[in-house]
Amino acid sequence: MNREKRPIAVAIVSCVYIAVGTIGFVYHFHELLSQQGGFRDAVLIELVEMVAIVCGALMLRGLNWARWGAIAWIAFHVVLSAFHAAQEFAMHVLIGAVIAWVLLRPESARYFRGVRGESKQG
Repeated sequence: MNREKRPIAVAIVSCVYIAVGTIGFVYHFHELLSQQGGFRDAVLIELVEMVAIVCGALMLRGLNWARWGAIAWIAFHVVLSAFHAAQEFAMHVLIGAVIAWVLLRPESARYFRGVRGESKQG
């Protein structure tokens, strides 16, 4: 487990990912059961929501790949929103920029480097 103190901003982003993934999973679950919009699409949506939950939970544990997965997850949503209304795209770009800024800050990088980073210094 990561011994570096978790930055509050990383904790907030992680919890937001868990919440968004969970809410999205529950919201879209009826599509999976009723097969509205196609079963394959419903399964893919649920998998994307699960990725958010996993990335959020594992960022809390300090796993660096989860940080990059979270950035990829929001980047994917930015790309998807480019095919929708301009306001939706702008909002996703703004949210994506904030998330990337939080997760790529030096304090966050130290946290995600964790124990390995500490052992190099001592």
